[in-house]
Amino acid sequence: MGSFMFSVVLTVHVLVGLGVIGLVLIQHGKGADMGAAFGSGSSGSLFGASGSANFLSRTTAALATVFFLTSLGLSYLATDRQKAPASVMDVAPEVPAGAVEAPPAAPAEPSDSKAQSIPK
Repeated sequence: MGSFMFSVVLTVHVLVGLGVIGLVLIQHGKGADMGAAFGSGSSGSLFGASGSANFLSRTTAALATVFFLTSLGLSYLATDRQKAPASVMDVAPEVPAGAVEAPPAAPAEPSDSKAQSIPK
């Protein structure tokens, strides 16, 4: 379920991001009326109030809000995983004290070993 939800939110995030890019590119910028400052009479929006927002700017603001929310959702879904143990001992099974076996004793050397003939 978590992987499916991550995929859905990621798809919405990418589509909204592309929508924001497209809307920003087709909008009329404030600097486009710079020529109006040198002789044309409609330069009031360059340095003054721009008036009410139109449909494109409101849609861009809404998509930007959705983009930020999906960013937060993706970060939550990416970090909502089971954490790895801090130590190997955290996952080691507990063994009762009496159940530990002693290591096997060293094998006895055979009597015909040449190790006995080495001078010490």
